[in-house]
Amino acid sequence: MSDIKQIQEEIVDEFALFDDWMQRYEYMIELGKSLPLIDDQYKTDDYIIKGCQSKVWVHADMKDNKVVFTADSDAIITKGIIAILIRVFSNQKPKNIIEANTNFIDEIGLKEHLSPTRANGLVSMIKQLKMYALAYENKQPQN
Repeated sequence: MSDIKQIQEEIVDEFALFDDWMQRYEYMIELGKSLPLIDDQYKTDDYIIKGCQSKVWVHADMKDNKVVFTADSDAIITKGIIAILIRVFSNQKPKNIIEANTNFIDEIGLKEHLSPTRANGLVSMIKQLKMYALAYENKQPQN
């Protein structure tokens, strides 16, 4: 499994292939379609990310000492954004998720091309994914 930094670099490279933001939005929509979908039982208020304009549900599970995320959204762009974040953070160790920087988002220019409410939602999504990782990190037996 690739490490977080490597996945982030792949995403930066992929976004660099597109000439304009319309193409990047279309790519994000495509990424959203490949999102590992959340089970319907988690599409409740308990799993919704607060601070997002659209509805975004995220569920985390621990498998083989790695956090596995699933998600869904009722908006296609938002679904693409959470798909990018899940690609980066899913199947990673909690400690690595917590310590990861998210500079790649600035590198692909995502924040500056989102409306202020979507940009706030992006920050909320990252915060929530890291909170799940923190919860799992704290549950693990300390060596």
